[in-house]
Amino acid sequence: MTQCIEKVLFSEEEIAEKVKEIGAQISKDYAGKNPLIISVLRGSFVFMADLVRAITVPCEVDFLSVSSYGSGTVSSGEVKIVKDFENSVADRHVIVVEDILDSGRTLSYLMNTLRTRGVASLSLCTFLDKPDRRVVPVEVDYCGFQVPDEFIVGYGLDYDQRFRNLPFVGILKPEVYGG
Repeated sequence: MTQCIEKVLFSEEEIAEKVKEIGAQISKDYAGKNPLIISVLRGSFVFMADLVRAITVPCEVDFLSVSSYGSGTVSSGEVKIVKDFENSVADRHVIVVEDILDSGRTLSYLMNTLRTRGVASLSLCTFLDKPDRRVVPVEVDYCGFQVPDEFIVGYGLDYDQRFRNLPFVGILKPEVYGG
C-alpha cells in the first residue's frame, strides 16, 4: 500500500500528538457536561477511537453514516443519511467527529439537521480540513490539520475502501485513482 503514496503529510507520531491536544481541549471545554461524541462513519472511526481515549471527562458515543461520495473521488453534492443515531440527541451536548472537511456540503447538512433535533449544544471536530475545496461555509470548533487540495488517504480515510489502515496520512498517487 505504501508504494501508492506520493507523500506522507503527517506521521503516526504527529497524529498522536495532535489527537492528545484536541482531547485535552475538549476535556477542558466539556468539563461536567457528559458530551455525546458522534462519529461520522466510516472515515472518522480511527480518529474517533483515539480521540475518545484522549478525552478525560465522561462521554458517550454514537455513530452516524452520511454519504455524498459513493465510490467516486468528488462529492456528488447529494447528501443522505445512511445510518441514523441509536438514541435521541435532544438536550445533549453533541460533538460531531469527522475525518475530513472538504466541500462542506455533508457537514453543513448534518449540522443543520442536528440543530433541528434540539441539541443543547453542537460542536464540530474534524481531523483534517481542506479549505481550498469549500463550497459551503462550515464552522469548525476543533481541527487537527489543514491539508492541500490533494487526494488524502490513511488514518481512516480511504480511496474505494482501501488505505484506511495506514497509520499515517498521505497523498495518494494520481495514477492510483485515475487523477
